[in-house]
Amino acid sequence: MHKVKPGVVENPARRLKLGTAIIPVVIGLGVVAYLLYSEFNPDAFSLINFTWRSFFWILVAILFMAGRDIGYTLRLVTLTDGKFNFRKAFRVIMLWEFTSAITPSAVGGTSIAIVYVNKEGLNLGHSSAVVMITSFLDELYFILMFPLLILLVGASDLFGIAAENSSIIRELVIFSVVGYSVKFVWVLILSYGLFVNPRGLKWLLMIIFKLPLLRRWKHGANRAGTDIISSSKEYRRKPFSFWAKAFGSTFLSWTSRFWIVNALLLAFFTIDNHLLVFARQLVMWIMMLVSPTPGGSGFAEFVFTRYLSEFIPVDASAIGAIAVGMALLWRFVSYYPYLFVGAIIFPRWIRSKFLHGEQGK
Repeated sequence: MHKVKPGVVENPARRLKLGTAIIPVVIGLGVVAYLLYSEFNPDAFSLINFTWRSFFWILVAILFMAGRDIGYTLRLVTLTDGKFNFRKAFRVIMLWEFTSAITPSAVGGTSIAIVYVNKEGLNLGHSSAVVMITSFLDELYFILMFPLLILLVGASDLFGIAAENSSIIRELVIFSVVGYSVKFVWVLILSYGLFVNPRGLKWLLMIIFKLPLLRRWKHGANRAGTDIISSSKEYRRKPFSFWAKAFGSTFLSWTSRFWIVNALLLAFFTIDNHLLVFARQLVMWIMMLVSPTPGGSGFAEFVFTRYLSEFIPVDASAIGAIAVGMALLWRFVSYYPYLFVGAIIFPRWIRSKFLHGEQGK
């Protein structure tokens, strides 16, 4: 059995296989194929015309996706106090998103991200603190925005849908409540661990690194926990401007991502209530937390067709087929690029950081 020396970070490729990237593609396209088959209407797509307006708004959607990545990259530069330049931070974000895309939504790429940040130059404890703070900021966004949007758009509009789909919507409400509850509890744990009792967070870290996927790195986790305690003291002394920049970039990232569907819908249709479309996307991401599939594949496409189809102003007989097509376009813009980019940079990064013996350059 391969043993890892204390404090040494093991090659994540031993447990994270590149071929796994095929799984979410197969699941997502499989669900889309099934939905197209069940909703097939050859006349439906005659209602969609590609014009210069279509290309413009699809480009805007891509720019929103770029804004999401830029925001995440700037946040990582801020949280590392400039130790990561923009290029290095962007590389870590792409690796991180690739890992998230090929693991279940409930697992995500957070644990492996600690390895990415560590191998780019931060000690293991500082890396753990940075990754946990990014998780804290992400979940804080949802914790704050979800009740705010309920106040702005109303709970009935946020979850209201045709009576014949009431059973589906009840299930989606349950998913969103469970997902929000998990996020809320996680924010409380991280807040307490990072800013009140970092020793308790060290204990949690040790529990996490007992998971089968991370067990080989548990020897370094104890040392990382000790480093987190010192890093926590450092972050607690940060000025308000530091946290404002960190949360501001988080706000940019998630808000840009949620405007993508608005832009894609505008490419083909006229939309009246953009805020409601935005709000429902946020709820969709909360629901996806409980999805067991990699990157929410299949589940995301299904929820899109059932939860956002009412914003597509076409005849009821055509709505199903068009909604499936829009769901596929949405995933091509906001999800599949991370699989393709990650499949390119992940092997090169592994060779650079592990096979060639480079340490955090």
